Amino acid sequence: MITKKIDGLIAAPFTPFDENGALNLAQIPNYYQSLKNNKVTGGFICGSTGEGVSLTFREKVDVLKAWTKLTKSDPDFSLMILLGGTNIKECRELATIAEAEGVDAISFTSPFYFKPSNVDQLAKCCAAVAEAAPNTAFYYYHIPVLTGGNFPMIDLLKAVDGKIPNFAGIKYTHEDFMDFLSCMNYADRKYDMLWGRDENMLSALVLGARGAVGSTYNYAAPLYYDLIKAFDDGDFDRANDLQQQSIDMITLLGKYGGISVGKAYMKQVGLDCGEFRLPVKNMTAEQYKSFESDVKKLNFNSFCSK
Repeated sequence: MITKKIDGLIAAPFTPFDENGALNLAQIPNYYQSLKNNKVTGGFICGSTGEGVSLTFREKVDVLKAWTKLTKSDPDFSLMILLGGTNIKECRELATIAEAEGVDAISFTSPFYFKPSNVDQLAKCCAAVAEAAPNTAFYYYHIPVLTGGNFPMIDLLKAVDGKIPNFAGIKYTHEDFMDFLSCMNYADRKYDMLWGRDENMLSALVLGARGAVGSTYNYAAPLYYDLIKAFDDGDFDRANDLQQQSIDMITLLGKYGGISVGKAYMKQVGLDCGEFRLPVKNMTAEQYKSFESDVKKLNFNSFCSK
């Protein structure tokens, strides 16, 4: 169980698939070692990047066990799993399995079909899931652009404070810096606030963020550690330049179709994770060639994960 605030980069791993779209669990040891080699301090599996919503329950368990086999004896690597956000009963079942397998944290996001009507209902959902793994840290995953659960997180903290013993913090993937700072400062900075927008990391550092969860840390962790160091050293011009490099890299995701482009970046660092499942669109072979050309223009090899 995570008992202190996370410092550093937590990658959100892609779920590896083979050419037939089945799980490619054999790729996970290489993946884990790549993250370790690049000083990534943890993994947030089965999240948005990991296509958790596109995995069956059995597949989530298989992915979970493939990771915990590697991480449960590694005190320097924090493993977190997104349980889901629509089926509370299933989330509870997976939470119990995750705790038994030795994850460091579980996470839950707002139900996005039958949506909670208010923050109090969302807090009840969090409590129901968290109690299924009482000895494991619980993080709420705030990503309203995908869930529609656009409640102020400061209100959620007020609703759960003192009522969910293992509520550790929030993975905050939104752009409301006023709300984020209020959450950071709430209850004498009691809760761990993990920043979730890679392209805005510099702004979060200014507010005092020290831990972050993101997809681009899978393949460009050195860039962000350089950014953090520049900020800590007071070299704000360099930090600005490095954040712009991050933005330029992330802009290619939008140019070539969105979240699936992350797996194309993974190929550039030597890890083939296959393609995304429907309904996500993947690049054509012709688009991939154009993508490779654009990646070279970024000088990607100078800052990518090795």
